[in-house]
Amino acid sequence: MAKKKTWREKLANDQGLPKVEPITEKMSQRWGTGTVVIPAPRKVDAIMKQVPPGKLITINEIRQILAAKHGASIGCPITTGIFAWVAAHAAEEEAAVGGTNVTPYWRTLKSDGSLNEKYPGGVELQAAKLKAEGHRVIQKGKKYIVENYDQALVTRIKF
Repeated sequence: MAKKKTWREKLANDQGLPKVEPITEKMSQRWGTGTVVIPAPRKVDAIMKQVPPGKLITINEIRQILAAKHGASIGCPITTGIFAWVAAHAAEEEAAVGGTNVTPYWRTLKSDGSLNEKYPGGVELQAAKLKAEGHRVIQKGKKYIVENYDQALVTRIKF
């Protein structure tokens, strides 16, 4: 049986990505026409690493940065979200072995400003890390969001 890959190994495996492809007919119903960039995991991680303390970014902003970088109409919503999740787990794995340059994944929110329950430690750990940086996390229905998250969005990312 093959050894299970670590999160850091998964993050480092670009699988021939990024690549830009035409938006399929099925996808065009939701995303329009044009092209979609399917990012490499390390590219998503590189954007997440640039968000400084006190600032935030959403998955949609990451997708927009990727699309602009690769001349695509959109960034793939599915793979971008998956690779942010992989980056988060790789960061916690790195921190567990004493790594100091870990990706501050807790600063990456869902598109509506809500916390990501799939990140390591769930919304509880993400909320604690955000509160430690001065953000206020509130509950709206079943979701936890950063209050006024749009005012803390990072404005410039080098890519």
